[in-house]
Amino acid sequence: MSHHTHEHGHDHEHGHGRNDLAVFQHGRPPVDRSAIQGWGADLDRKNRPAYPMERMPQRLDAPLTQPDQQPQHVEVLVSPERPHMTPLFGSPQPPSGLSGMLRRAAFRSTENDVRHWLLLLLADRVNVVEGLAEDLARGHVPNIFAEMGIKAEWEHNRVGLAKKVAVAAAVAGVGYYLLKRRSER
Repeated sequence: MSHHTHEHGHDHEHGHGRNDLAVFQHGRPPVDRSAIQGWGADLDRKNRPAYPMERMPQRLDAPLTQPDQQPQHVEVLVSPERPHMTPLFGSPQPPSGLSGMLRRAAFRSTENDVRHWLLLLLADRVNVVEGLAEDLARGHVPNIFAEMGIKAEWEHNRVGLAKKVAVAAAVAGVGYYLLKRRSER
């Protein structure tokens, strides 16, 4: 047998060619699928379970229309890539305070600029602190540990909580060291 016959997948010595692969797959005889109850039921559209209901009742071919423009009662930040206001937008949390200033600065740059996203992340963190300050100003002392899910973390993910505490302690330690070193100069 020549090397040439193996390159094309033919093995004439054993009587197996490419056409025999459909009959014998992995050395096993073919399965008679007609003996399997329900096999091929979806081949004929009339035997499909949903066939009578697919278009009954007929689908509405209503034209897609643009929704009416939502009235704007609060400041809504818009990306420079899409300068037009979308017809519908969220308005429960208008930008305010320092976090609002950071968000406005973020929306002056395009969304493919990493500064846009970093400023938005920073604005979210600042907004958390602003929320804590608002709670304290109203006389409500927030339960920070409960709101952070520390109890649930302790009950269900002690290893993860220990890692978070270790990272926070390391960051606080490095921060303290840098501040102390700076004050010594």
